[in-house]
Amino acid sequence: MKNSMGRAASAVAGLALAGMLGATGTAQAQVQPPAPAPATSAAVAGGPSVEAPASVVAELKAATARARASLAPNARVVCYAAHVQDIGWQSTVCNGNVAGTTGQGRRMEAVLISTGGVGGVCANAHLADVGWQGWACGKDGDVVGVGTTGQSRRMEALGVQVGSGSVGAQAHVADLGWLNSTVGNPAYVGTTGQSRPMEAVRIWV
Repeated sequence: MKNSMGRAASAVAGLALAGMLGATGTAQAQVQPPAPAPATSAAVAGGPSVEAPASVVAELKAATARARASLAPNARVVCYAAHVQDIGWQSTVCNGNVAGTTGQGRRMEAVLISTGGVGGVCANAHLADVGWQGWACGKDGDVVGVGTTGQSRRMEALGVQVGSGSVGAQAHVADLGWLNSTVGNPAYVGTTGQSRPMEAVRIWV
């Protein structure tokens, strides 16, 4: 009898944990979009475009080139910049640093991404009242953007794929904080079906 009660308690605890992980998991509440072909030079272009000043795009390209130059010639690099509520485009960060804000209740609305040494990048954003926006792809050194600007529309989840190897990401989400990091190709972070804005993101390759 005690063993049966113990097993039942374990099962209930397991279900509770599964429910908790489901609430704080990565973009699993809705079917994920099919991944594009690897982001190589043969699978470039298409998908959404994000309005960003030329200075922001130039800064992102320069930061990607600097980050790669400061490492080994065959280094894998990803740099990115977030568009944030009431702030606009932030400065570029690279290789796992935080883009966006935490503790301020500000939604991320868009993100620009550039890579080096990984064969290019594709990205897809899940947006309030839109759903999955569609994949945008570019070669190494190109700038790929997803999300919206000027619409006050929250980004809820992000999918990222690189041309070779894997990519890792982690999202900071309203009321949940930092979710578990995800590594794969593609990798998805954030939530869907919960109306929770992403507030910050980290990406690494």
